[in-house]
Amino acid sequence: MARRNRSSPLEGVMDLVALLPWWAGVGLALLGYLLLSQLAAAWAQPVVAHPGQTGALVQGALLGALATLGQYVVPVVCLAGAALSAWRRHQRRALVDAVAHAPAAGTIEGMSWSEFEMLVGEAYRLQGFQVTETGGGGPDGGVDLVLTRGGETFLVQCRQWRASKVGVDTVRELFGVMAARGATGGFVVTSGRFTNEAKLFTQGRNLQLVDGPRLLAMLQQAQQSRSAVAAVIAAHGGVHHAPVAAPAAAPARPAMPAAAGAPAPATAPAQPGCPKCGNGMVRRIARTGSNAGGAFWGCSSFPACRGVRQVD
Repeated sequence: MARRNRSSPLEGVMDLVALLPWWAGVGLALLGYLLLSQLAAAWAQPVVAHPGQTGALVQGALLGALATLGQYVVPVVCLAGAALSAWRRHQRRALVDAVAHAPAAGTIEGMSWSEFEMLVGEAYRLQGFQVTETGGGGPDGGVDLVLTRGGETFLVQCRQWRASKVGVDTVRELFGVMAARGATGGFVVTSGRFTNEAKLFTQGRNLQLVDGPRLLAMLQQAQQSRSAVAAVIAAHGGVHHAPVAAPAAAPARPAMPAAAGAPAPATAPAQPGCPKCGNGMVRRIARTGSNAGGAFWGCSSFPACRGVRQVD
């Protein structure tokens, strides 16, 4: 996610492929090779020259040469992008694991701004958002992430400010961009704190402020949910549905993360919503795996959605 100037169009293509899942980059490499090799073979066929066709022959020879070269270059670039995508995924997971097990928010404050933005993006991915890294423009410039889920768009601005608090100007700037783009809402995320003026500005607006401790709580909650999924994934082939049925809930606006240390509601819903798609959940019993015999909430849309929650 580090921002750098691209020295060639091939690097630009590689960076675009790296935004996709690694398996998509591998698929593009295979598809590019098959298409370009067929074009190269077609243009390599001998053609009888006729008067007035010299220009077409030259053009065909040029296209054939480009296809011949491209059948090797394009797959290499796509595979390099796939490798970069896999490496970035590994980096994001490693950052989440490191921060989720840290005793305090100091671990977040010690990151570089590029690592911080990568961490924030993964935090929202683990909440079920599709995350697009826009490349902002520097440690403190522009919208850094675009989140989409349920047909709605949210903008994220990252501020890794260790010493001073994030002021109202930053929050007002993001709100203006939200209005210009027609975004549903937005998040300003910092490793530090926010001023009181910034907090007051968000009142009545679909704009959330996430400080260092709150981000840490988000990551720890996401880590626990991922562990719960891993514990029951072996049981997906033999899940027993309890007799309790839950009606499908209407799709809801993606929930903003709860503040760290916020009091729990007095009564929890009997059938919670899925953390991935928002549909109702069904109480299930794992028959196999390390969680065999244990109860958990599974998405009513399984197997299309594999969202789970732990039973309190």
